[in-house]
Amino acid sequence: MIASPRPGFDIPENALEKSIPTSLIREIIDGKPYYYKGYQEVLAGNVNEEGVMGCSILQSFIVAYLVRVLLRSIDEDRYLIASNEPGLHIDKKNNLSSDILVFDYNVLTIDEINLRYAQVPPIISVEVDTRIELENVAESKYVAMKTMKLLNFGVKKVIWFFTETKQIMIATPGNWATFGWDHEVALMPGALCNVGQYLRSKGSKYA
Repeated sequence: MIASPRPGFDIPENALEKSIPTSLIREIIDGKPYYYKGYQEVLAGNVNEEGVMGCSILQSFIVAYLVRVLLRSIDEDRYLIASNEPGLHIDKKNNLSSDILVFDYNVLTIDEINLRYAQVPPIISVEVDTRIELENVAESKYVAMKTMKLLNFGVKKVIWFFTETKQIMIATPGNWATFGWDHEVALMPGALCNVGQYLRSKGSKYA
């Protein structure tokens, strides 16, 4: 295993392409690296690494809204709302990242809060768009593969928000469904959001 510049993100040696810095890897799934969207621009010298690791302001706007909904609705003494691209280390071949993870402190105990990726399952995982370079895999296949990894790890609910198609995918064990932008989503019991309605209320052209 090779240690990435990101703490807790270990990379199988056979996953590496020597010409690509390990810092440009966003995730490892089944030993295969998935690079940040736009990483070729870094390799070409057109932008620096930070220029492809960040998300768009629209994605940040939506994530901030979802975090506020959660903060208003859940018991912070029981649950941790982790944002800023928190990572999950499932096993030596699988390191995943999300936009928001919600952990139960009964599962993520204080001893599990350290300088590495979390190694216990959150209750929910939320992502706004894929944010990886889709080179040899269709987006739908990547989304399904990652979602299944999360559910098999023990995540109770996986939610995707897609800004381009204005769709939402909600997956729980045995039940996957896709909805339009205006569908009301229960992030957690009592934590209801409606992204399309929220964007409209703010006058966004992306509603």
